[in-house]
Amino acid sequence: MTHDQQPQHHTPPTTSPAAGKPVAVVTGASAGIGEATARGLAEAGFHVVLGARRLDRCAELAAEIGGSAHRLDVTDAESVDAFLAEVPTCRVLVNNAGGARGLERVAESDEDNWRWMWETNVLGTLRMTRSLLPRLIDSGDGHVVTVTSIAALEAYDNGSGYTSAKHAQAVLHRTLRGEHLGDPVRFTEICPGMVETEFSLVRFEGDAARADAVYQGLTPLTAQDVAEAIVFAVTRPSHVNIDQIVLKPRDQHSATRAHRRS
Repeated sequence: MTHDQQPQHHTPPTTSPAAGKPVAVVTGASAGIGEATARGLAEAGFHVVLGARRLDRCAELAAEIGGSAHRLDVTDAESVDAFLAEVPTCRVLVNNAGGARGLERVAESDEDNWRWMWETNVLGTLRMTRSLLPRLIDSGDGHVVTVTSIAALEAYDNGSGYTSAKHAQAVLHRTLRGEHLGDPVRFTEICPGMVETEFSLVRFEGDAARADAVYQGLTPLTAQDVAEAIVFAVTRPSHVNIDQIVLKPRDQHSATRAHRRS
């Protein structure tokens, strides 16, 4: 994710949600897992509403898949409210916006990085889910998908800012499963391992060499791999709840252990 400032205008839907298609909202949809998920959901028959700070990218993709695009910064409550004003109905929410910044020990931690990670991963998920839950329930078959990480399951040295944010995001999501038991809404957590997207580039502040080294010697997951898992969960019969999917490259055992070929 970048901090580019885009105007608050939006593109009109190229396909009307009222024309019979269920509506799916995807956050962080301008690239990577979000972009691939938007494509997959459109292919599965959804009218996809794409949200991200880089509106130009979302608008191009929306035109391509017959969806709609609106600027969205999940760290900004006013931006979330403006985005959601454009989404009168919703059946699926994919909380994909998030990310990591920095890789330091606690003793050298940067509070601004921590604040951004918690605002994006935790409070961003809270804002979107809390606001859309009534519409998801009203749909009669709602579904919340939250993309966390294996960092929501493990702790590792130098990653406490990100792992703590992802643990908190995951607990927020898992709590909803019990709070809405009996409501017509499902909850799925997606926990990817290494996925080659812009993730490491953001984490290392644009240092491409350092980002590329993360995946050196192994075959990481692609955004498409993760998107296929999301679409699979969303397209199960409505009585089937896929609680959690953990997916990693074959070459990866855990957050700190992987097989790398020279």
